[in-house]
Amino acid sequence: MVSINYELFAELPKQGDLYNRLCPSRSIIDHVSSVWGSVVLKALSENKVMRFGELRNRIDGISEKMLSQTLRHFERDGLVVRKSYTVIPPRVEYRLTPMGKKCAQEILEFCTFIEDHMYTIVKNQMMYDKSPTKATWQES
Repeated sequence: MVSINYELFAELPKQGDLYNRLCPSRSIIDHVSSVWGSVVLKALSENKVMRFGELRNRIDGISEKMLSQTLRHFERDGLVVRKSYTVIPPRVEYRLTPMGKKCAQEILEFCTFIEDHMYTIVKNQMMYDKSPTKATWQES
């Protein structure tokens, strides 16, 4: 059984404050909103349970190291549950916790927005890159 020092909770604010550089919510947002974090959450939300190899095969371009690191962060944050079986070869499965499902739902809305508006965003990027002044708006 893990012992938790609950006195530390008294020092935390009741709600996150992203403007405060010491707020723990910043590192949690970093885990969730990173490219790999968002993609891993999306993949896990599509299935009830996934093995490590299934995740790696589903997510094009992710290294084993990055996938392991992302899953460890999510496990530590309470968004993912890792279950390992004592068999040979070793078998490990991952699934979202109820909080992880809620988080994935929120991130998926963001990802869907980006995917739905990808062409407009890329067009805007190209127009910006062609502009000699890089000005996107003007004072009236």
